[in-house]
Amino acid sequence: MRRIALSIAFLAVAVPACAEQGMPPETQIALAVQAAPESMREAARVQGYDARGNFTELRVGSNELICMAPNPEADGFEVSCHHAGLEPFFARGRELRVSGIDGQERTQARWSEFEAGTLPIPAGSTNYIMTGAGFDPVTHEVQGGFLRWVIYTPMATPESTGLPTQGSEGAPWLMFPGTPGSHIMIVPPRAGGD
Repeated sequence: MRRIALSIAFLAVAVPACAEQGMPPETQIALAVQAAPESMREAARVQGYDARGNFTELRVGSNELICMAPNPEADGFEVSCHHAGLEPFFARGRELRVSGIDGQERTQARWSEFEAGTLPIPAGSTNYIMTGAGFDPVTHEVQGGFLRWVIYTPMATPESTGLPTQGSEGAPWLMFPGTPGSHIMIVPPRAGGD
């Protein structure tokens, strides 16, 4: 009886450690596409991570969206889906991060490449971003899921868009006006007013 109890105790400790070694591709896909509009989920391309934590393509898509699974190294839960036209911009960001360039330096590097004409940022392309407290490993339901939208508008200003540069609950606003990274933020009110 003691041997059975010890075996059960070992399994209870071993399961979380195994879970940290890599999220199954099916789980990554199920989570990633939740950031996309429902009608676009089934055909979206999905990127995520292999068992060693390397960035990889998990599913080929047939529409214009590319969804990204949660990063196993990130502190919080986040998935996103972006228009395929933004992929060079996001891919370049990943390249720069791997080479040790991050933060404002990474942002400025991509903006400089846009200004030089070597890195496209298509005007009007959208990025859907969902954050949450975590997820149910069986149902893949995101706990406390919160979706916001980013619409890229390089070099846009309040004068060219009629948008304010400060956000207010539920209303669109312009972030980084007059720069290559200018974009319209749409952040809906949070449930319960938090």
